[in-house]
Parts: sequence; C-alpha cells; structure tokens
Amino acid sequence: MKIFCIGRNYAAHAEELQNAIPKEPVVFMKPKNALLINNNPFYYPDFTVDVHFECELVLRTCKNGKQIRDKYASRYYDEVGVGIDFTARDIQSGLKAAGLPWEKAKSFDHSAVLGKMLPVTSFKDLKNINFSLKKNGEVVQEGNSGDMLFNFDQIYMHISRYFTVNIGDLVYTGTPAGVGRVQIGDRLEAFIEDEKLLDFEIR
Repeated sequence: MKIFCIGRNYAAHAEELQNAIPKEPVVFMKPKNALLINNNPFYYPDFTVDVHFECELVLRTCKNGKQIRDKYASRYYDEVGVGIDFTARDIQSGLKAAGLPWEKAKSFDHSAVLGKMLPVTSFKDLKNINFSLKKNGEVVQEGNSGDMLFNFDQIYMHISRYFTVNIGDLVYTGTPAGVGRVQIGDRLEAFIEDEKLLDFEIR
C-alpha cells in the first residue's frame, strides 16, 4: 500500500505559504507506517516544535493501473474520506531552504491520519464536496473539491504516468488555506459536509 500526497492543490494555500502556483500536480509520498487510523491519538514527535495540521480529502484506489486515460480515471477510486497531512513546518522550512527533499518533515510515523471513508456513490457531485476541520471545537479549515487546481481524475492521470497505482493505495488530494499549529491537548475533528469522519487528540 502506497500513500500519494498532492501539494499546493489549492491556490489560497499555496499563497499563504508563499509558494508558486504549480502548473502540474506536486506529488510526494509517505510510507505505510505514516498511517494513523481508528481515531487513535497522535503523539507529538520530539524532533519538532512546529507541527501543522493540513486537512484533506482522501481517495482510496480500487483498481491497479498505469498511464490512466482521462475517460477511465474515475473508475480507479471508489471511496472518499478525510484525513490530516501533518507537517513538521520547522523541519520543512530548513529542508526547503537547503533545496533538500521533504520526507523528514512530511513522512514521519503517523503523519497521515485517516478517518472514515465513504463510497463515491454517496456523493451527487465529486466536484462539489465540502469538508472542514475543527480544532478544539472551532472551525479552522474549510474547503471544497471544486476549488482544487487539479481534480480527482487529473490527479490519478498524473500519478499513474510515473507510478503504478494499486488497489488500496491512498491519495491525499491537497489542503485548502487555513493550516495551523497543533499542540499537546488539542482535539481535531474533520467533516465531509455535516458528517464527522475523524475525531482524535494530540498527546
């Protein structure tokens, strides 16, 4: 199982981090041990003092594929959920300044939190999915899949140019504006529309 992540897929988020708007999907990966499921708590790692939440829609791959074509792309994912891409922002800033890869900042253990998944058939329009994140009961992020620079199908087409996608692979599709810091004691709750799909604590 692979975890693909798309960076800078919402213009407002790219701007808030002072990054250029990408002309194609920005892809990075997390290992299997980055996954955190079942609403288990996230334990703050000791190598950073600046962990940020990034709430994202997540897709589950249902078919093996390579070089996926436009008209078939929607057949390769069958569930949509919500998750958190945790980022050690202080580590990332240092790596970016040195022109180095992001893995230590993005791919550490339990940095990919995953909530409940819903079948794609439960959505009327995959290009109009509202999702949100609450921290300690207050809304801190709101997004809509229609604001993505690259939609679900385009993401699968791009990823499959370079990597074979396999059944069970996850795709984190990017975060909207509003990312921010977490600290020990925080509670994060993530929603698609009004349905809570994720609820866990920072310890």
